[in-house]
Amino acid sequence: MTNLAYLSATELAPLLKSKQLSPVELTTQLLNRIDKIDPTIKSYITPLHDIALTQAKEAEKDIMQAGYKGPLHGIPIGIKDNFYTKGIRTTAGSKLFKDFVPNKSSTVVDKLLAAGGIMLGKLNMHELALGSSGTNLTFGTTRNPWNLHYMPGGSSGGSSAALAAGLATLATGTDTFGSIRLPAAMCGVYGLKPTYGLVSTYGVFPSAWSLDHAGPMARSVADLALMLNGMAGYDPNDPASLNVPIPNYTTDLTKGISGIKIGIPMYYLKGLDSDVEKLFTNALSVLNKLGAEIIELTIPELTMSTFAGYSIVGSESSAFHYDYLKTRSTDYAADNRISLLSGTLTNAPKYVKAQQARRKMVEAFHNSFKKVDLLLGPTIPFTTPAFAHNWVEQNLEVIRRSLPFTVPATLTGVPTLSVPMGLDRNGLPVGMQFFGNHLNEILLLQAGFAWEQVNPFQYKITQ
Repeated sequence: MTNLAYLSATELAPLLKSKQLSPVELTTQLLNRIDKIDPTIKSYITPLHDIALTQAKEAEKDIMQAGYKGPLHGIPIGIKDNFYTKGIRTTAGSKLFKDFVPNKSSTVVDKLLAAGGIMLGKLNMHELALGSSGTNLTFGTTRNPWNLHYMPGGSSGGSSAALAAGLATLATGTDTFGSIRLPAAMCGVYGLKPTYGLVSTYGVFPSAWSLDHAGPMARSVADLALMLNGMAGYDPNDPASLNVPIPNYTTDLTKGISGIKIGIPMYYLKGLDSDVEKLFTNALSVLNKLGAEIIELTIPELTMSTFAGYSIVGSESSAFHYDYLKTRSTDYAADNRISLLSGTLTNAPKYVKAQQARRKMVEAFHNSFKKVDLLLGPTIPFTTPAFAHNWVEQNLEVIRRSLPFTVPATLTGVPTLSVPMGLDRNGLPVGMQFFGNHLNEILLLQAGFAWEQVNPFQYKITQ
């Protein structure tokens, strides 16, 4: 049997459509890999063998009877475990919800299944999507497939690890502090945080309601575009959902970036680890050779990111968990218990000031996009850490260092794409992120695709 684990959805779709490949064969191979490899990596909380095979058989039947639905039909997808799945345990990675079985599915899950996607299982995550290391004391800590002693990132660490290990073709993620982009960078995959409201968050456990995003994760930019086609769209059940036309995000991938102006905020050049700085400098040279014009910018409002991010996320997340904190505080992992209890101390004036700072950042990004087409910076300023003995202190430190780099995009709602830019001296992936103007995912994906063509990422194939 051909090894299908690392083929992209873009490569698999024509094989499935032409009946050269069976969805059952593809799904079976990935489920077998999950059985063999995932007990070590722990990227899944709940594998769904029976459901996945039933869906694969239905997809095979449909395709054989000329009922092909499109490029997601028959493609195996891992679902982050904070997306509701009707009749299937949905834990949000937390002891609090270890037995929760929703009576509805999230809009994203419904849309992906309607497009013919195969649900392989529910992916592991940092508890409650409120951490950045992938540590999980209830369901097991996810490991980075590049080196099992290193973290996969979070909170979508199960998604990034499953993709890097060839245990899913596509995966869903959520992003509030950077939870799609940070793990994408640490595991060497591609992650897109769309424009706020472009993808519905209905049926997703809330982290901070005014910052929560849902988006696609994959091993290629083209796969992100395919997946976004299936995920984006207006949802009347989501108050933040945007009622805008949805283009075909795959259309302009190959246009290149000649003549595109890419702004480099000086803010993103400070405090970089040496390996990150070296790789980013090289990336700028490559992009310049591809025809992009590199322009340095000063956006002083970005210095408000840490204050605004902590204040808004702390207060909004603690509001959701307030009753649980009073009655079941010991069921929280120590890092989240500290963060959530701290969040309850945020007063109204501080929250309002944070929202005012956020508004100034939105205006600053808007003005920047009058001068350039895209912005670019490292996804995070440091290389992937090995797990430390004091995991609570380490988790809080990872958030503290990464937040200034990842939270500006969630505070302002602009779309952001993390792509691998190389390996550090320990052989671990490092990422950089493109920022686009609101609803300009097409240009963002176009730039990411152009980068990918000259810097294709070689995955460390996990046998």
